Amino acid sequence: MRVNLVVNGRRQEADDVWEGESLLYVLRERLGLPGSKNACEQGECGSCTVRLDGVPVCACLVAAGQAEGRRVDTVEGLAEYAARRTGADPAAVPSDDPRRWEASPREPGGPALSPVQQAFVDAGAVQCGFCTPGLLVAADDLLERVPSPSDADIREALSGNLCRCTGYEKILDAVRLAAARQDTARTEEAR
Repeated sequence: MRVNLVVNGRRQEADDVWEGESLLYVLRERLGLPGSKNACEQGECGSCTVRLDGVPVCACLVAAGQAEGRRVDTVEGLAEYAARRTGADPAAVPSDDPRRWEASPREPGGPALSPVQQAFVDAGAVQCGFCTPGLLVAADDLLERVPSPSDADIREALSGNLCRCTGYEKILDAVRLAAARQDTARTEEAR
């Protein structure tokens, strides 16, 4: 079957999709978006977390056919997603022109890292990086819903994401840092 979806703001289609194929497989293997990691394939680790119509899901648990006609946002589009949300950089908003994704670093002239991505880098929360994509998507979703989260909010939001490298403290620091920067930006904007 053919699956049509909008990935990171761009229309995409995948042909010859098997009925039991996961959204994760389509994203990684058919569309060339390797950011969402394939770890447990049981929805236990959160490494494959993406947004499906704005809701975080484990892409390994979503049948590709369920994504037909829907919007998928992956870690590769997180900076553009954040830019669209804030309206900070209109040039960063992708066009609707269909095109194949290239698994390459940031496009020339594309947006910088999202605030959450930058906070993870600044707080030293990126270790081996395998869990990082899922954590970034989950943290960004949290900060979109709860701009000033408590530690309990952060722990709850990230509870579905496993990291085998760290004790999570730097990850929590990164989310706190992103929230604080978000608060500062809102305060300055209000002046």
